[in-house]
Amino acid sequence: MLPIIVFFHVATGAVAVLAGAVAATSRKGKTAHISAGRLFVLLMSASSILGAVLGLIRIDQFFITFFAGILGTYLVLSGWFAANRHGSGTRAVPWGLGLVNAANCAALILIGLRALSSSEGEMLGFAGEDYLFLAGMSGIALLLDASLVFRNRLSAKHRTARHLWRMLLGFFIAAGSAFTGPGAKAFPEWAQQSGILSAPELLIMLLMVFYLVRTIFFSSPTRSGKGTVQPN
Repeated sequence: MLPIIVFFHVATGAVAVLAGAVAATSRKGKTAHISAGRLFVLLMSASSILGAVLGLIRIDQFFITFFAGILGTYLVLSGWFAANRHGSGTRAVPWGLGLVNAANCAALILIGLRALSSSEGEMLGFAGEDYLFLAGMSGIALLLDASLVFRNRLSAKHRTARHLWRMLLGFFIAAGSAFTGPGAKAFPEWAQQSGILSAPELLIMLLMVFYLVRTIFFSSPTRSGKGTVQPN
């Protein structure tokens, strides 16, 4: 059973990376972008959930993937809802996702600090810094979720930015799993040792910065949408 879960976790994550690449490089709002984006959300959610299951089944080997799986699922689903312009009827789901992320963030901080205070500096095979790195990503999302409490409306460009960075950060996690995480074993030893497998993650972060700067500082109303909308 475990090999089957590992296979589908890696396989769905790998295809999610391909779908994410198409969505990230396609013209926004066009059919290719929307279709690839929906496929990415579906596959990334499946891969993340399977990763979380692995973390529960094999705590001794995949403990951190439980938290990474929860974070990945939260990011892509909340990113999808950020681009969803339906009314208030959809707000309960994003807020529920936010509460799950808050619990995940708190657990990562506690475990990370506990790991750092141990003599080995790790817990169940993963360094305290690894847990705290995930906690940092989760914490940024948590703070931005909390900021929505004080906003009655969210501008269209900030809503777009919210969608972009969550999707791309989810893409970053998927690429990390496929190229430098469990999926790295599928590549030759020389590729694993060369550091070249880290290139996709760097590229995704650069894309995130580019799109966020363009959206927030250089987008026109016709590109980001007109007016303001109520945040989900």
